[in-house]
Amino acid sequence: MDRTPSVRKAGPEGPSQRQLRVAEEIRHALSAVFVREEFRDPDLFDLKVTVTEVRASPDLKHMTAFVSGLGKDLTPAQFAALKRVQPFLRTQVAKAVRLRVAPELHFQPDTALDYAMHISKVMQDPVVQQDLSKPAEPASQPDPESRD
Repeated sequence: MDRTPSVRKAGPEGPSQRQLRVAEEIRHALSAVFVREEFRDPDLFDLKVTVTEVRASPDLKHMTAFVSGLGKDLTPAQFAALKRVQPFLRTQVAKAVRLRVAPELHFQPDTALDYAMHISKVMQDPVVQQDLSKPAEPASQPDPESRD
């Protein structure tokens, strides 16, 4: 009889509550490091970064942080610099959040705001507005007087 514990993996049902909770703690820890601006890398000098979301892998060994610059997009050089300082960030996160394994950090640009602005622009399009303003056609219902 196999007595291995069943491990819930993120699948169609989404991440577990633990993944969400740990990812949020990692987001707070990363944000605190970015606020302190303790970087020696010249590409990160005076960089204002917002960590909008962190997603955790099912085993909590990898964290993907979605970041955006305040007022401007991050350049490829700045993303390369974030990759270079990843060991430092990993150490800082490990000190702030007690986990069995310090997670590997990966950085991705946050495109949610750009996508929301695109959808807003599409919704303002006159053709879309015309479609939205059309009254809904009533569903064809049998005439109650025609029953025998």
